[in-house]
Amino acid sequence: EKEIWNREKLSLQKSLKQADAELSKLRAELRSEAFLRELGSDSENAVLRRIYGKYLRSESFRKALIYQKKYLLLLLGGFQECEEATLALIARMGGQPSYTDLEIITHRSKGFTRFRSAVRVSIAISR
Repeated sequence: EKEIWNREKLSLQKSLKQADAELSKLRAELRSEAFLRELGSDSENAVLRRIYGKYLRSESFRKALIYQKKYLLLLLGGFQECEEATLALIARMGGQPSYTDLEIITHRSKGFTRFRSAVRVSIAISR
């Protein structure tokens, strides 16, 4: 008899849990339907317009970043081409500076080039 009571108790507990789950589902559906009724079609359009506006702003920002990236790559590529052309011109002139002179020139050139690159990058970002 005790075993029968335990079985019945377990079955009643299971049905109670199922009923609670169904009740919570129905309450959620009622809340969502009431919320949609509250919003109405004008509010839905306003929400959609706001979301679409955010999308357009983020897309515009992404395209601006792509443009800036391409511009900076072209700018830095131009520096590299200019430096290579200068070194080729020096090589054609036949001037072979001593090692110490070369070290001083290249050290100054690299620092100056880095500074110039940094300035141009900051100008491009500010634009």
